[in-house]
Amino acid sequence: MHVRKRGNKWCFVLDVGRDPQTGKRKQKWFSGFKTKKEAQKAMTAKLHELNQGAYIEPSKITLADYLNRWLNDYARINCSPRTLEGYEYIIEKHLIPDLGNITLDKLKPMDLQNYYGNKLINGRKDGSGGLSPRSVLHHHRVLHEALEYAVRWQVIAINPAKAATPPKPQKAQVNVLNKEEIHQLLTASKGTPYYEPIFFAVNTGMRRGEIFGLRWKDINFENNIISVRQTLQRLKSEGLKFRDTTKTDGSRRTIFVSESVIDMLKKLKTKQAKNKIKAGPYYKNYDLVFAKNDGSPIDVDYFSKAFGLLIKRINLPHIRFHDLRHTHATLLLQQGEHPKVVSERLGHSTIAITMDTYSHVMPNMQKEAAQKLDDFLFKNGG
Repeated sequence: MHVRKRGNKWCFVLDVGRDPQTGKRKQKWFSGFKTKKEAQKAMTAKLHELNQGAYIEPSKITLADYLNRWLNDYARINCSPRTLEGYEYIIEKHLIPDLGNITLDKLKPMDLQNYYGNKLINGRKDGSGGLSPRSVLHHHRVLHEALEYAVRWQVIAINPAKAATPPKPQKAQVNVLNKEEIHQLLTASKGTPYYEPIFFAVNTGMRRGEIFGLRWKDINFENNIISVRQTLQRLKSEGLKFRDTTKTDGSRRTIFVSESVIDMLKKLKTKQAKNKIKAGPYYKNYDLVFAKNDGSPIDVDYFSKAFGLLIKRINLPHIRFHDLRHTHATLLLQQGEHPKVVSERLGHSTIAITMDTYSHVMPNMQKEAAQKLDDFLFKNGG
């Protein structure tokens, strides 16, 4: 190992071990240093890495090859089908076509920064303009996660995505209904197949897939408890698909419900029993709480579209079925419920997510808190 000058730059060479195939000693040149002192300092650092077993030889694998390997070896095993579909789309349609030919040892934060900027300007696959900052942020997160595993697997030493800055999306607007609008919606949907799921969503805050994946065996009628154990999703490749959430999903939880919800569920079960008798051997027994008349699963996308048409027909502000979850949370917070309780009901991984999502409710809560303290200290003879 020694330092030498090449042209107007300094470089050094190190013995980095043996080639596993030939058994011969391998040397690695490190170049591009402006001064001899700079080269000596870098050589000392590399020697320390070698002695600690932390040195990783730069990989010649392309980003395209690595991302496909990561999808197959990690994401396919550890991610939900819906998440995997999202990863595959971003990787196959965007990351590989734009960055795939770059080898991991040459991939720099500047390459990623340039990629983010280009996607904001002209990222849509139909050529109609740029992607939203939120979409590009998703690209960054996929890259960051995949490259973080490249570091763990000792393919590269440093994750270049850590030094790249993705765009900051505007905070998504949360649309909710007030008390009067909820009653208007429930009145309009009474007697239709939409009433029970709407009533249930407003009162539980459960996700769409959780509601339509709920089974009767997940309900404890004696103690008014709902257990979230299964979700129903529509996948592009497989159609409607049930997924067990009890082992892998952070959103698994139990939710306490009111007597009104229990009464509604009991009536629904009675109605469903009549449908089962009517359908006879043609009844598809999935044990689903919310199902078609023949017992088969409700198409979650179709229901959402039908919900949108109902909202439009009764002239309510435009909201999605998913926004009934936001409505549930907002109303609880407005009634003074602790954010931790709301977070647990929604199945958020941290209370910070709840606080951030519903920050629009917080100013009013602070105002009320300040007034309550004022009343306690200075009124009624205080």
